[in-house]
Amino acid sequence: MLDPDTREVSVGGVPLLLNRKEYDLFYYFMLRPNRLLEKMTIAETVWGDHADQADNLDFIYSQIKNLRKKLKTAGAELDIQAVYGVGYKLV
Repeated sequence: MLDPDTREVSVGGVPLLLNRKEYDLFYYFMLRPNRLLEKMTIAETVWGDHADQADNLDFIYSQIKNLRKKLKTAGAELDIQAVYGVGYKLV
């Protein structure tokens, strides 16, 4: 469950501790389930308009890796799948 008013996420009633960017990223995915989201679109939406000035988008990968690990550890049925060379998708 995701509560945008309190910025809290829980899995099976157990709170999931996410940092600010992990929450923002998860919220963005939750608004667009089963949709392929391109890396640059994710970067610009979650990190802001200056993300296009980054040398690479590895920072997205590391945040998604951490978010996946936390979701899996909490027993969530949701997963974020990588679509090679394009982006990510919440399934």
